Amino acid sequence: MRRRMKMTALFAASALCLLSGCKQKKVVLDNEQFLNFTAPEVGEEIAVFHIKDYGDVKIKLFEEQSPKGVENFKGLIQNGYYDELIFHRVSKDMVIQTGDPKGDGTGGEDLWKDGGFEQTIDPGLRNLTGAVGYAVGSDHMNGSQFYIVTGETVTEETFELLSQYGKEYSGKTEEMYIQYGGQPYFDGGYEVFGQVFEGMDICLEIQNVDVVREKPKKSIVIEKAEIVPYDGSGVHWLNAAGEEQNQGNENK
Repeated sequence: MRRRMKMTALFAASALCLLSGCKQKKVVLDNEQFLNFTAPEVGEEIAVFHIKDYGDVKIKLFEEQSPKGVENFKGLIQNGYYDELIFHRVSKDMVIQTGDPKGDGTGGEDLWKDGGFEQTIDPGLRNLTGAVGYAVGSDHMNGSQFYIVTGETVTEETFELLSQYGKEYSGKTEEMYIQYGGQPYFDGGYEVFGQVFEGMDICLEIQNVDVVREKPKKSIVIEKAEIVPYDGSGVHWLNAAGEEQNQGNENK
């Protein structure tokens, strides 16, 4: 089963058709409680990906909002599943994607090896810059492949386009996307279960490598992935332009 993201910001209208089948059903995607930029507590388990020649990417995990998704992710990491895998897809201003042992976007399996598991989509977790979510195929089942949103600048025009396809945002949701950037087109279609809180600069650097059909010409390798207790070190939230933003636990 191919597990590539089906959307591109360059063709937003087509992307929305893929999510909704071009139906004009109205979907209101608004929420005043945002969890993406909640810092981990000292001692809380986080995921750390050591990227060869780049450095460490640290991810806050949302176990309460995505229980099976986080269990799957942690289990695969602890089994060494992601070690030595490549980022097989790099789509500038959208996502970087990994988690496929085949390295071409067609492979991967969940922790239980039962063909994947159903999505749990929490409204408090959005596809803002730095969001970590499962990449799914036509079956909409989660497996091992995941993406990190590198994102693009979001404007009022973005939401006008979304509204034409029945997806409406308002209030805090729009403010957060305009501040941070991201891919609001993904909301409602993919399970977000984590957020990069350190090393987002590395993700933004990776999105600029030379690619052929979205696959890096030079392999970008995960040397090792680990689940470790958070030690209280720095938290750096970045927007799509790589600018650091002040945001913290007030969005709990």
